[in-house]
Amino acid sequence: MTLLGPAVTWIKVEKPTFDLVGVVLGSFKLAGILLVLAFALGVFFGTSLILSRRRLSRSPLDDVSLHLDTRAGG
Repeated sequence: MTLLGPAVTWIKVEKPTFDLVGVVLGSFKLAGILLVLAFALGVFFGTSLILSRRRLSRSPLDDVSLHLDTRAGG
């Protein structure tokens, strides 16, 4: 056996830095993606809701006319 202790190897590691610009731009990117997704889902579900209610609701009030013809002399 040897009388020397275990060898220690030192590795130089750079000091960590915080990338504030990257965090802000990343959050704007995520917010933009979520905004577009929410808008697309809202348009899709809103349109489907309107179309389904138009197809399903046939009440006596649907036959009421307000006589809003734009023809002259009507």
